[in-house]
Amino acid sequence: MIVVAFLIINSVKIVDAGNRGVLLNFGAVDVSRSLDEGIHFVVPVRDNVVQMEVRTQRITEDAASASGDLQDVRTQVALNYHLDPDNSQNVYKNLGLDYANRVIVPAIQESVKQVTARFNAEELITQRESVKTEIEQQIRARLAAYNIIVDAISITEFEFSPEFVVAVEAKVAAQQRALQAQNELQRIEIEAQQAEARAVGEQQANIARAEGVRQSNVLQAQGEAQAITTIDEQLRQSPSYLEWLKSQKWDGQLPLVVGGSGAEGQSAVTPFIQIPTSRSEVQSMEDGTGGGGVNTGNLTSSSSGLAGGSAGLQTVFNNTVLTNSAG
Repeated sequence: MIVVAFLIINSVKIVDAGNRGVLLNFGAVDVSRSLDEGIHFVVPVRDNVVQMEVRTQRITEDAASASGDLQDVRTQVALNYHLDPDNSQNVYKNLGLDYANRVIVPAIQESVKQVTARFNAEELITQRESVKTEIEQQIRARLAAYNIIVDAISITEFEFSPEFVVAVEAKVAAQQRALQAQNELQRIEIEAQQAEARAVGEQQANIARAEGVRQSNVLQAQGEAQAITTIDEQLRQSPSYLEWLKSQKWDGQLPLVVGGSGAEGQSAVTPFIQIPTSRSEVQSMEDGTGGGGVNTGNLTSSSSGLAGGSAGLQTVFNNTVLTNSAG
């Protein structure tokens, strides 16, 4: 009875959830199949069952390597993986239960070293995603050969030696200073260009103003010359035109005139306006005869004051009356 009970107990094997059973026949792995979860009947004494976990597992490994420019690099790789359920018996046969230390850890270390050696330290920082992708591809390829499937890989930031960190910070600071100096130079160049443009604009404005003044002076001189020519022509054609001009400029106030001694002890007086002494001169001033074409306007003469030169001569200039009595 004891023997029968022993045989019955050893003929029943249970594979736990999330595992696959590897069947051993007198210690040899049956690679033809693996046992699913649940109860299985085996031959006592001859058969044995080893359970292999096929659920997702996680391993974290610190990896040390060197960059392409020989800088020490350290990083941490976290790997999620699981065994191929249909080939768990082959994993056990080739690697046993310690497959993580035998295959996974070396695959992580070698992949990190191989990939980081193709990048310099600066590129490991600036091209982190590319580096991560290459490391993941390397690890997947290495573990797939052992029926280990990679679910996900995460890589922490790359760490460098303190000396390299100081050098990088100094380089970044130098680049920032150079960029600042370049920006300052560009600012100075722009300000110089603006100042030059303002100077050119002011110069052109000054030239334009000077040209305007010059043209104004030329026109003024031409006008004055034309006026002088006209006046000269009027004086040649009608001497009385000058007296008409005096009357137009007169403000109605008689000037003080100092005269010398005249004939028979009488004082000689220099007249302010030459009074016409003949009817023809008056008519000439009024009508502008004699070729001068002078319009005397408000200049009028009383014809009665001109008869014989003995009567009083009354001349009105701009509503102002001058009386000249015969001496």
